[in-house]
Amino acid sequence: MSPHADAAETKSGDLVLLDFELWAEGGARTDLIDTSREDVASTAGVKPAEGITFGPRPHLVGGDYFPGGIETSLVGLPVGTETTKEFPPAEAFGEKDPKLIELFSMHEISRLPEMRREDAHLDVGTVLNIRNRRGRVVSLTAARVRVDFNPPFAGRKVRGVFKVVERLTEAEDQARAVVDLAYGRGKEFGVKVHQHVVTLKVPDRAKFDLGWFAAKPRLIERLRTTLKPKSIEVVEEYVTPGSKAAAEPTETPAPPPDAPATGDEPSPHPHGRKSTKSDSA
Repeated sequence: MSPHADAAETKSGDLVLLDFELWAEGGARTDLIDTSREDVASTAGVKPAEGITFGPRPHLVGGDYFPGGIETSLVGLPVGTETTKEFPPAEAFGEKDPKLIELFSMHEISRLPEMRREDAHLDVGTVLNIRNRRGRVVSLTAARVRVDFNPPFAGRKVRGVFKVVERLTEAEDQARAVVDLAYGRGKEFGVKVHQHVVTLKVPDRAKFDLGWFAAKPRLIERLRTTLKPKSIEVVEEYVTPGSKAAAEPTETPAPPPDAPATGDEPSPHPHGRKSTKSDSA
């Protein structure tokens, strides 16, 4: 393989922009799992999660965004070439475990917090949180509810369409990509990398977000392992509304020292500064 070919293929640990669509097939149906393509999502009737926008997304090749078998398949992809791959359940979301399909009484289900809301609705496909486990209702009668705690796409073959649009090589692009991967909203952060120091300015919407506090340690660790900086600065600036500094009016300029001695106050200079001899010349 030529050196040029090596440079045009992804390696494990590369930060890239990835355009993709991921489908689950089986059970006489095909479901869209995730995509970066707006037209594909629109056709499938899927809306993006909060904070996610359409378009090629930052991705760490060989990372943990996709299941392991899918991540492994992204290593060695030619940059700029679209590739379609298929994965058996074992390489995707795993085989379905019958032991994770459990039966509950309707009385127990009716006592769950989500079923006590006025708009509560119970049907096949309803997601329930039972004893800190999330599961989907797969069948129900007047007295019994069967809930599947397997991952949503377990037991199904997965088909992926991938295109590595670009390998990110600039330090600031890489840092912003890591923010996106660890927390999201990377475009809203101020990012600067100078002399091996990474500086992140936190946007207002993240400052009081519990998700940001939870993501920060993971983000810092990923920045350390990916960019290997000397230090990382996380800047959170809080301006107090109505503070003295913000509310204090601009001082009225003092009269020029050579102003004529009259009973009238001199007019301020039109540019808001003291007049000088050169100004009046």
